[in-house]
Amino acid sequence: MTKQTKKHLASKKKLQHFYIAEEQSIYLLSHKDATKLKQWVELCKQQLTLLGYQNIVLIGKGAFGFVFAGDDEHGQDHVFKFSRINLPQHVQDRLADEAEIQAQLNHSRIPKIFEYYKIKRQSIVHMQRAPGIDLERYSHLHGPLPPELVMNITLQLADILRYLRNVTLHAKGKPYVHGDIKPSNVIYHEPSGKVYLVDWGSAVTAQLDIYGQTTANNIMDLMSSDLQNSNARLGDVYFIGPEQISGEMSSPRFDEQGLAATIYALASGQSCRYGHQVITPNSLGLPKTLAKIITAMLSDSKITREQAGDYLFAHLGLLKNTVLAAQPTLPKIEPLIPVWCKPSDQEVDTVVYGSRKSFLREESDQDDLSDIDDAQLEKYYKNYLMGMGDTEKAFIAAVSRLGNFPVVGGLAIRWEKDGVYIDSNLTLFDSALKTSFQSAVNNMIRLAQGIFRVGVFKSCLFNARNTLHIERENSKQPFAASAEQFIPFEVSDVPDVEDVTRLHSYFEDGKDPDEYLYLPDEIMAVLAQLNLIHHTGCIIFEVLPTHLKIHSYLMLLNHDKEREFSQCLEQLLQLLPTITGQGISGFMKLPYKDTRFFEHISCLPEKYYPANPKRGRSELTE
Repeated sequence: MTKQTKKHLASKKKLQHFYIAEEQSIYLLSHKDATKLKQWVELCKQQLTLLGYQNIVLIGKGAFGFVFAGDDEHGQDHVFKFSRINLPQHVQDRLADEAEIQAQLNHSRIPKIFEYYKIKRQSIVHMQRAPGIDLERYSHLHGPLPPELVMNITLQLADILRYLRNVTLHAKGKPYVHGDIKPSNVIYHEPSGKVYLVDWGSAVTAQLDIYGQTTANNIMDLMSSDLQNSNARLGDVYFIGPEQISGEMSSPRFDEQGLAATIYALASGQSCRYGHQVITPNSLGLPKTLAKIITAMLSDSKITREQAGDYLFAHLGLLKNTVLAAQPTLPKIEPLIPVWCKPSDQEVDTVVYGSRKSFLREESDQDDLSDIDDAQLEKYYKNYLMGMGDTEKAFIAAVSRLGNFPVVGGLAIRWEKDGVYIDSNLTLFDSALKTSFQSAVNNMIRLAQGIFRVGVFKSCLFNARNTLHIERENSKQPFAASAEQFIPFEVSDVPDVEDVTRLHSYFEDGKDPDEYLYLPDEIMAVLAQLNLIHHTGCIIFEVLPTHLKIHSYLMLLNHDKEREFSQCLEQLLQLLPTITGQGISGFMKLPYKDTRFFEHISCLPEKYYPANPKRGRSELTE
């Protein structure tokens, strides 16, 4: 690869790193792209209506496609998975592979395939719908799951994996690998307590068994199989294990890793596996046996991981007989930093913008996943994280998780040698989610405490529904806002008296090294004027070749300056034609300095489920 090509790829990658959210909100798309997406979704719904289905809704979207649900004439639920038609044909063909593998499986917790068909270029898989809610969503609603439920989910998933690896139950005489076990691919039906494993897009027949031996079971099979190249698919790099990430031959061991990561994430209220060195499985109040098994399955040692997997499957009876409380026992969550709750009269589509991330990367110049041809990496910017240590990745994932809540505000986290200093202003617009959100914030802080570096990380959380979009025909034309466009702001319920010694500034930490849009002096002068007015929030300029987005969340605290504040925002729009270049530049202002200090930690103390659950969770063993 030439230096010029690498430079081009690097510049292309940069814009993908802006949002911490895994997927762009439709409110961040250009008008043209948003319209195209809406039209395509409507077209899919029309096709399904013509086939005789009703109550059709979009229930999910991923790297490869979109998933719709609909009822037949008997009121039975069905699922339809559509491939993304803008993907290369060989990637779209994966949907046929997925349908073929799933059709070979016969387990009550794996949805049955009804049909695979193509309408013109559009591939569609028609299957049974698993009842319930996916566990990622359930986790967002409830926070860390009670140990009793965690144990129940562990046993059920292990039962599914035992079925997949039992070659006597499969026509081909080979084990299967799901390849993408994670909370969002596990559906939980609360009334019955049953779980279902869905989304078989990364599934393959295993090339190796759990002993590392080839699964080729006759001479012809052996001659036709590729013993040098892995058939494995990537799966979600937040949950898959080291062997799958590094492209080793596919094995049921892959799914052991997905299981361990999923159980850890659900028990801790996180969205990835990488926090286990700081927020350890042994600190989560789980039954001691299960905690030790998950700890070993997430070990850095391959031998330890495999021994723990073997122990899990050999001792499922022991886990089933663990004495647990009849009612779920929920951990008490003490807030580490304040979170404000207030009702909102509009829907909030939160997006997280994180800057100053580069200091979290290792010094090495690794680019592990950049050359893997896998559509998953089109969805995720997670490959950017591959140069980070595990705890740093977990920290970024924890900040990302905040974006799944209806919240606005900002965070400024400063690491020094003596510990971590945190300034924050977080407002949540749904009180029912406060426990879960507070837990997510606490996890982020605990992970920050486990990072031993010196540097600053800033994060703004804004409502994408308030993003302004200004478009132009080509990059030679200036951007110009229309007459009806304005940058919105709120006025606080009560005025906040200024305390000059505690004010936070837009320009607190100098120029952000991760931002690469240099705004004209005229705009910077207006921002400096805006900075002098007591308010809180953020304003972010994102410039693409023909599309300018202004993301903002602004609340005026000095009611006497409302006219001046409004005029500054108007001036910013008038000066948009002066912007040249591409990239992002963001500014954040907290209402005032209220810095909280946290000492560094290596890991949280051990805390297990009580040996006698009748005495209550107050007697957690240390």
